[in-house]
Amino acid sequence: MEIMMNWIKGILRTLSSLPVLLGAVGVAVFLTIASILILSFIQLPTNPEPTAALLIIPAPTGTPYIPTATASLVPSPTSNLPPSPLPGMIGVGAYVQIYGTEGTGLNIRDDAGLTTDINFLAYDSEAFEVRGGPVEIDGFTWWYLVTPVDENRFGWAAANYLSVIPNP
Repeated sequence: MEIMMNWIKGILRTLSSLPVLLGAVGVAVFLTIASILILSFIQLPTNPEPTAALLIIPAPTGTPYIPTATASLVPSPTSNLPPSPLPGMIGVGAYVQIYGTEGTGLNIRDDAGLTTDINFLAYDSEAFEVRGGPVEIDGFTWWYLVTPVDENRFGWAAANYLSVIPNP
């Protein structure tokens, strides 16, 4: 134990000698000056412009459109357009949204009827434009729908799960 104590005292004497202390102070001064020089060459932004990393677009609400019966039926003999549906009524030119599937979605089919191929699954609150129909098959009234933002999403849907909405 005494040998170890003498050894530690010797190391402390050596470390506290003038040359070692002057060397330590010199290294500290060198590192301080080097740090200041390096930091003076680095250009830090003074007022960085914020950039958006994520854009959140809220989904449409599932609030059904409840129309008021204020339409007047005056035929126009000069119009070549198909008659527009009454407010709140599904018809060609109307916009509808899927509702009432309880999150399971609605099969949009290749043709009207329950036995036809399924094109895709549409979920509650998705909006569509009615482009054809009605067709009565398998106890349902079917309408031909097209997604307004993607002409490649189209097909037939049962009216039981469609709610008329205002034109988007």
